[in-house]
Amino acid sequence: MIVKMFVVGVFSTNCYVVGCEQTKEAIIIDPGFDNKQEAEKVFKYINENSLTIKFILDTHGHPDHTCGNGIAKEKFHVPILIHESDAHMLGELGKRIAGFFGFEDSSPPADALLHDGNLVKFGEINLKVIQTPGHSRGSISLLGAEEIFTGDTLFCGSVGRTDFPESSGEDMNVSLKELATLPDNFVIYPGHGPITTIGEEKRNNPFLQRL
Repeated sequence: MIVKMFVVGVFSTNCYVVGCEQTKEAIIIDPGFDNKQEAEKVFKYINENSLTIKFILDTHGHPDHTCGNGIAKEKFHVPILIHESDAHMLGELGKRIAGFFGFEDSSPPADALLHDGNLVKFGEINLKVIQTPGHSRGSISLLGAEEIFTGDTLFCGSVGRTDFPESSGEDMNVSLKELATLPDNFVIYPGHGPITTIGEEKRNNPFLQRL
């Protein structure tokens, strides 16, 4: 698996390009770039590595993770995927939310809805959709063979906020307990901040230790 992280947008969102080494098929996770100039850095990497984008995938519906969906779709003409419970944050409502937070761009509606247990397939890679609500009702994590993309559920040393509309501290605790069952060697690619591991977070993350 090829994983390239870009820190983008005013909220320093981690946008990932994840590709299959054998076939060069790839996906973009959380394109939080909020202008075309910033997006070009991501597109240049994709072009230089001869990757073929298959999907644009959002770990949840907040605009710092979705505001580049339209730019990426215009470039690659591929479907936008999001969990069904956060799909309402895209489209017209998403435009109002993005404008409220000062983003230049917003996401068009999703093209396909994800559900817990779905597999996102590109090349020889399968990422399993795990619904991990708490930060939002439709927050998901994407589970690979030895890695997981956790969006704004689990960070290095912290977790996503649960004081937003449609957030839930109770749901977050359930999601964190599920993530904590993964093997210690699993690499965590979070929605913000540095890359870490499940073992590191079980040892040092106070939000996991108190569960």
